[in-house]
Amino acid sequence: MDVVEISRQIEDALTGAPIYDVHTHLVGGGLGARGLHDILLYHALVSELYAAGCPDGARLTPYPDTPSDVEVENRIRRAIPFLDRIRNTSNVWMLRQILSDLYGWDQPITVDNWRRLHSIIIERSSDPGWPYTVLDRLHIDRSVTEYVKRNSGVDDDRLLYAVEWGMVTRAQWDDEYDTPLYELERCWAMPEAGGPMDIGGRRLPLARRIRSAEDAHEATEHFVSAIPAMAIAMATHLSTDLEYRVVSPAEFDEALGRRGRAGSRERDVYASFLNEQLLMQLSARRPDVVFQFSFGAEPLPYETGVRLRAATLGQLGQMVARYPALRFQCNNAARGANQSLCSLARELPNLSLAGYWWHSFYPDGIEEVIGERLDMLPVTSQCGFFSDAYCVEWAYGKARMVRRQMAIALAHRVRRGQYGLDDALSIAHSILYETPEHVLRMSPRPSSGEHAPIA
Repeated sequence: MDVVEISRQIEDALTGAPIYDVHTHLVGGGLGARGLHDILLYHALVSELYAAGCPDGARLTPYPDTPSDVEVENRIRRAIPFLDRIRNTSNVWMLRQILSDLYGWDQPITVDNWRRLHSIIIERSSDPGWPYTVLDRLHIDRSVTEYVKRNSGVDDDRLLYAVEWGMVTRAQWDDEYDTPLYELERCWAMPEAGGPMDIGGRRLPLARRIRSAEDAHEATEHFVSAIPAMAIAMATHLSTDLEYRVVSPAEFDEALGRRGRAGSRERDVYASFLNEQLLMQLSARRPDVVFQFSFGAEPLPYETGVRLRAATLGQLGQMVARYPALRFQCNNAARGANQSLCSLARELPNLSLAGYWWHSFYPDGIEEVIGERLDMLPVTSQCGFFSDAYCVEWAYGKARMVRRQMAIALAHRVRRGQYGLDDALSIAHSILYETPEHVLRMSPRPSSGEHAPIA
């Protein structure tokens, strides 16, 4: 058989295979799209529309707020004239598949018909069982989302949770150098774990400020103690703009004294010290929580671009090695860094790699990344899928894409004799389902039971 026929057989088998989605932004009680805006104006498409000339580069009003009808109409109407300019992209390919497969919509979206499509999606969203139908069609057993989006646990049987809260190692776009301190101070002021601070978000006055290494220790103790018992991960970002190293309390205190005139050197001291404090606290008190971090996408005025220094990769290796009791998982956006990350994960058993994030979620990139990981890493060091979806419709589009590209990568290895067909299907089952259970301690839905390997 040729590669095309083998990949078709594998893709057919994977279509019915159970998978876990290890990172999303789904909202409990509101898993599906509320209207056309949640599908058409997914942030990856907003970036493409903006590049094509659409005047809007920012995301829609984010959760927990809701975009108004006026915002929705204005944004959709302003986007439609630029859809033809991005018709070539793989995100638009996924958009077409979502609308066709889930809503029976096969027409171009125009200023004359978008309201009809919008109404179809709104009507479907009124069915509380609709999102479960989509997830079951995908065989997505459970998804990890932000704890702050749990909504009283209404979808606990479908969702598991990560705390995405204080990101002390996320740099900002503007010249803002005390962000690590403010991020943690904001958490220190909150009695319970909350959501992340918006990039470039407005600062609020806080009752307490970090004025010493002792304060930093107290604040990180509070942070870790506020992580809910049910959380399986802490989701954050490691910016390549920072220099990661071990900082002494004395050096931290000295840098605090320059907070009012801080620059990049002080910022690096703040971030490194606070990050090490958090990792020490997690290692000692919550080693069950996976340190799940994004990597390789750095802020631009609205979204991000790919940047990742070689020095950051080396510093990451040292960081992971310092905390062997913790499990680290990398969601990488920099396609060119995949080989380096694989080489780190080969020598650091507590580091795993997950999916294809942001700027690497494109067909050729997914196939290349999967292939490199298949050749370099044990199945227990790689999780095969995360959608980064904000509604189940985009989980649908992305799951279809990943299954297709995984089938192609596996087919090439079957064709050259590296695997038999049964081996390829068993490997796919491991990285899509078994490894999330091993690394993230994900578990099947109570009603779904145990899943046998792919037949």
